[in-house]
Amino acid sequence: MAREKVLVTSALPYANGNIHLGHLSGAYLPADIYVRYKRLNGDDVVYVCGSDEHGVPITVTADKEKITPKEVVDKFHEANKKAFQNFGMTFDVYSRTSIPVHHSTAQEFFKCFYDQGLLVEKKSMQFFDEKVNKFLPDRYVEGTCPKCGNEEARSDECEKCGSLYDPTELKNPKSKMTGETPVWKETSHWYFPLGKFQERLEKYVNEMDANYKWKDNVLQYCRGWFNEVLKDRAITRDLDWGVKVPLEDVQNKVLYVWFEAVLGYISAAKELSELRGEPELWKKYWQDKYTKYIAFIGKDNVVFHTIIFPAILMAWNDANETKYCLPQNVPANEFLNFEGKKFSKSRGWGIDVREFLELFPADTLRYTLGANLPEGKDTDFFWKEFQSRTNGELADILGNFVNRTFTFAHKHFEGKVPLRGTLAKIDEDILEYLKEVPVKAAELIERYKIKDAIFEMMNLARAGNKYFNDSEPWKSSKTNKEQCASTINICLNIIYTLAEIFEPVIPFTSAKIFDMLNAKPTQWLNSGKTNLVEGNILNEPQILFAKLEDKIIEEQINKLPQVIDLAATEAVEEITIDEFKRVKLKVGKIIAAENVKKSDRLLKLQIDLGTEKRQLVAGIAKSYNPEDLIGKKILMVANLKPAKLFGIESQGMVLALDTHEEGKVRLIEIDEAIELGKTAK
Repeated sequence: MAREKVLVTSALPYANGNIHLGHLSGAYLPADIYVRYKRLNGDDVVYVCGSDEHGVPITVTADKEKITPKEVVDKFHEANKKAFQNFGMTFDVYSRTSIPVHHSTAQEFFKCFYDQGLLVEKKSMQFFDEKVNKFLPDRYVEGTCPKCGNEEARSDECEKCGSLYDPTELKNPKSKMTGETPVWKETSHWYFPLGKFQERLEKYVNEMDANYKWKDNVLQYCRGWFNEVLKDRAITRDLDWGVKVPLEDVQNKVLYVWFEAVLGYISAAKELSELRGEPELWKKYWQDKYTKYIAFIGKDNVVFHTIIFPAILMAWNDANETKYCLPQNVPANEFLNFEGKKFSKSRGWGIDVREFLELFPADTLRYTLGANLPEGKDTDFFWKEFQSRTNGELADILGNFVNRTFTFAHKHFEGKVPLRGTLAKIDEDILEYLKEVPVKAAELIERYKIKDAIFEMMNLARAGNKYFNDSEPWKSSKTNKEQCASTINICLNIIYTLAEIFEPVIPFTSAKIFDMLNAKPTQWLNSGKTNLVEGNILNEPQILFAKLEDKIIEEQINKLPQVIDLAATEAVEEITIDEFKRVKLKVGKIIAAENVKKSDRLLKLQIDLGTEKRQLVAGIAKSYNPEDLIGKKILMVANLKPAKLFGIESQGMVLALDTHEEGKVRLIEIDEAIELGKTAK
């Protein structure tokens, strides 16, 4: 098989917090397993990642901690880099977007688009703090809610009463930077004409799917965006922290993080070239038409990697002789929840990677997450499942098979690989199965069905245990030494293959097994064969996995905050049944959704109630992408007095649950069988 040239990227994690288990299941563990497999397969692979270090959330964190944005990103970049290393990630480089080579790369793209007249300059009004001479993003303006009087409301949303309003309605607005009253001032920004690329992007997505079978969830995201028609997107912001706009006489403007962050994959490859002393190395991957580029992400990043980044690369390729390759596949995963709820830093719900690895070995986490990856739907991490997989699969199946085989070889064959004699039917059957497993697992990994591949790997360990039991070497050691030798020889070769194919999943354990075998790994396609040399001296066996006692797991469960109990104690203003009866709740279906201009929290929805259609404005943009909402059946207040938000009339209100995660809600969805327009009682 010809070697493939493979470029792999994982989404750049934001450097304002620690990596948690949900991140690992989305963009990092699947990519690392794939990369390790491709390397074992003999392919030419470069795997790059790094910290995303610009944007308003970084400055907000800096303000809260009373440190500089640079101190924030330095802190979390190093913490996450170390956590990834301890977890066993095999990045060729873990870069960052604050380094000079990234800034110059992003500025080069902007200047290219600006010089060819591709960008569109547009003007708008924005809050401005005259004392510091700066425009203020939404998070930096606070005032009195025009609805309930809350004096700590944001510029366009009140978290106390849940009201949404136009920023011009905010009473007594104050700058959070100085406490001064901001003024309205005109500003201008440059926009990337994404709509000009829609036809080419649709063709690109369809071709990639036809040739390489993209995931259904990814295709649905893409088609949702295409159905809404792609629009111009601003690529600059009025901020100090970020990549400066490379134009003369332009101050206090930076490139919007959504535009420059994805270019971090290119700048990371350039940094790798510098580190290896091969200046042109990055071009051999990014600018080679034969490169197979795979972008691993979570579902919240689909649009950036299937539409926006490809459009940026297309625009560059149109204007330059040097051409960048576009993603061949974007195998996005869904979300991993924690004990049935979303990870939430503010609520203390979850555990980050650093904390986890202080308590448990990396391989137990890699296996548990890998065996339960959210490849087609959201999944959960449960402490009890972690215990069950560690004890029941890693220790009792894989660990037990390895230990019993080594113990027997040391006791009866002087700690050597015994000679294989004439094979019985049971031996031939297991050897045939041994050949099949690596091939089957490889096919699944190539199709990004990593969870299924891991299942096949553990099935081989199960088969090894069954073969050991059915062969009864404890009996044949006394009655037929040659048959006993064949049994242990085959068991050791099964263990060799297990160490080989499990290496992408549990690399630290595989290294231990190879050390016990006193052997080195081979290429993936050679596994499944009898690779051990007869007579080879084996090292002493090690216990691969310690079982987790109930007490240890209960300690972790008891650390979790009692979120439900705390919520139940909150004071609630009581109403009468007659007051409640006045509220008319009806079932509707979302048939269209789009972002509201000048707001990062609002979506404009078109709702089908069966007998009529309504337009609603809902503050759910931080929880849902517009394309994800199409077709959802929801519950809405149908007799709410119409109101205007950002100049758009809203004829009702959708019902959603507070997730206690900053800015996030979850819609109350209705069973598909319920008819539109039905009234809730």
